[in-house]
Amino acid sequence: MKVLVVGSGGREHALVWKISQSSRVSKIYCAPGNAGISKMAECISIKAENISKLIRFAEEKEIDLTVIGPEVPLTKGIADEFEKRNLRVFGPSKDASQLEESKIFAKEIMLEAGVPTGKCEIFEDHDKAIQYVKSQPVPIVVKADGLAAGKGVIVAKTKEEAVEAVELIMVKREFGKAGDKIMIEECLVGEEASILAFCDGESFIPMVTSQDHKAIYDGDKGLNTGGMGAYSPAPVVNEDMMKTVSSQVFQPIINKMKEKGMSYKGVLYAGLMITESGLKVLEFNVRFGDPETQVILPRLKTDLIDIMESCIDGKLNEACIEWKDETAVCVVVASGGYPGSYKKGEKITGIKQAEELRDVIVFHAGTALNREKSLVRGTALAEGNIVTSGGRVLGVTALGANIEQAINKAYEAVGKIHFNKMYFRKDIADKALKYLC
Repeated sequence: MKVLVVGSGGREHALVWKISQSSRVSKIYCAPGNAGISKMAECISIKAENISKLIRFAEEKEIDLTVIGPEVPLTKGIADEFEKRNLRVFGPSKDASQLEESKIFAKEIMLEAGVPTGKCEIFEDHDKAIQYVKSQPVPIVVKADGLAAGKGVIVAKTKEEAVEAVELIMVKREFGKAGDKIMIEECLVGEEASILAFCDGESFIPMVTSQDHKAIYDGDKGLNTGGMGAYSPAPVVNEDMMKTVSSQVFQPIINKMKEKGMSYKGVLYAGLMITESGLKVLEFNVRFGDPETQVILPRLKTDLIDIMESCIDGKLNEACIEWKDETAVCVVVASGGYPGSYKKGEKITGIKQAEELRDVIVFHAGTALNREKSLVRGTALAEGNIVTSGGRVLGVTALGANIEQAINKAYEAVGKIHFNKMYFRKDIADKALKYLC
């Protein structure tokens, strides 16, 4: 079968990597892809948001399955448009994608379904929002309602920071229309974890647990990013907690969405905070997480294509999904200055040496080919022909028998990679070490 993967980041590289292992797949396309993806799929210069062009391509190439990576095309209704043309697609509908598109919508669904979550207030007027934060204890969380590339959540430690956050989102319009409305939420204290589940509209099967690292600096300090690293499993989520997540989060949400005529098919991502009083849901995403995918898929033993098709066909209850016992750690290597401004086009070296290490996979995110050198036949992916093209550049993933082994291996691999002003956190997965004591 022929598969089209939509997107260009580390998540999409991980998806292409896993899909390429399926004996059922004869050809993979990726739109638009990146330098790393081009090694195992044919990259097509169509942007992920260009739904009409993607449909024409899928029809012309007789694509058997299209897998949607990023959230934006999902919220624009790409799955609906593909289905209208009898094109098989893995991803939720436009209506169902509101769970990520609008934090306010997600909160309302959670409250209706009885899902444990933090208290909040919603504002459309920035003056009223400022008056409110001045009256509340700190720290407090200010969230842009819409999509903001993982950066629209600001944890304000003082009232001055809270006022600045409101102004940044609603007055300065840092995130554009995403800041038309904001949600001001109590600051939950605890340890975060990510649990993703495959869903077919009726049933669901949770994946192995993982934990993302959002903040740019060690010790979870600094601005939020799209994610600076992840590891799996997350020991903060034990067997009893997994049962609670299934019964109090996934099942109620799947039921409520079906009740509202928004049957949920695809991957549902629950971002959790494990507090002293129990779990609380911070957010939902309607697709594979990034970089969580880079530590989850390397642990998956079952054919991903089989799982996706069972979700599409409403037969997930017949699926048997198996996972490897190994631990996985992913360290994101970023451009200096990210999540603010950064320079593109920096030459990257050492990727080949990193990949030569056993059980190490280097997933490309913000990479491109050096156009001048790529014109020389046979040298497109040679050392030095890959350059930076984004904030998060690479996701260096390592598998190990335990968390310590995976951490050491991941950082050994990172140490072989170099480019100007390269930056990475040095404490990825350290939170898991305390559970070894």
